[in-house]
Amino acid sequence: MATSRTHIKKNTSARKIMIVGGAGFIGSKITLKLIDLGHNVFVYDRYFNFIETGRAKYIKSLKKRLGTIGDSAVFINNDVRNNKLLMSALLEYQPDTIVHLAQIPLANVSNKFSSEALDINFNGLVNIIKSIGTVNFVKRLVYASSSFVYGNFKYSPADENHPTNPIDVYGGTKLAGENIIKGFGTRFGIDYTIIRPSAVYGPTDCNKRVCQIFIENAINDKEIILEGGGENFLDFSYIDDVAEGFVLAILSNKAKNEIFNITRGEARSLKNLAEILKTYYPKLKSRVIPADNTRPKRGALNINKAKTILGYDPKYSLEEGIKEYINYINQND
Repeated sequence: MATSRTHIKKNTSARKIMIVGGAGFIGSKITLKLIDLGHNVFVYDRYFNFIETGRAKYIKSLKKRLGTIGDSAVFINNDVRNNKLLMSALLEYQPDTIVHLAQIPLANVSNKFSSEALDINFNGLVNIIKSIGTVNFVKRLVYASSSFVYGNFKYSPADENHPTNPIDVYGGTKLAGENIIKGFGTRFGIDYTIIRPSAVYGPTDCNKRVCQIFIENAINDKEIILEGGGENFLDFSYIDDVAEGFVLAILSNKAKNEIFNITRGEARSLKNLAEILKTYYPKLKSRVIPADNTRPKRGALNINKAKTILGYDPKYSLEEGIKEYINYINQND
């Protein structure tokens, strides 16, 4: 299956959309899709990665993302925690929509650097909310949350009404962000949309998520680690599908004041992932270790709400997504 920029019909009424974290893994793909639809996009980003061991890869991936976007978007190099700079950008460009993705994107990093996670994931959001409250042109805030807000799944597939009971710093900051947004939006009449992705993977990812780690280990003839015998189940979601879901939610009036799971909608195990990779790397070795009980036990997310309201229709199975991912690596690394 060939990678495409967008499957959504072009809207003749151009929007002004600021993507905070728009140079990131997910943000850059959303930016491309919105540009393809003829919207005015402002990328607000400080170009930073918390995985120091992958710094060189991050720079390479960042150049690829920015090069693909080119001059089709306005780039603003600022930190979301700097209220003065953020306010200045808002007043200059006056977006009608803000999409907030500028957060530490990984649970293990957030748990390790908990003070930074609180500062960036929570205080950065508070800055955005305070800024929105002082202007009259921002009509909606779209927030990238996470399936980690559910904690240990009580049932699978987990729908948006599944109890939220995070068990780590990452999930806690995400859920706190959701609650602040809902309270603020209700009180001051600002529309919001909350999106909960899960296990996103694909080209230009450099945050050491499991698919990236497994593929790079396979390429470098290193063993992969299967926690809990590889029986951990995740809803692996290809980047193109996730970005498509975000764009649908950003542009849909039906998405106002709603929460959506935006994933593949299918639980696959780490063992499944390893088996797929072995078709490309037959010499791939694996080692089993005990399960990490500090991470929530997850599975599939129910995406019926996004399908019904937004017309969301993910295209990539894990097999198809891994094929696209490996093809990209072979052509670009």
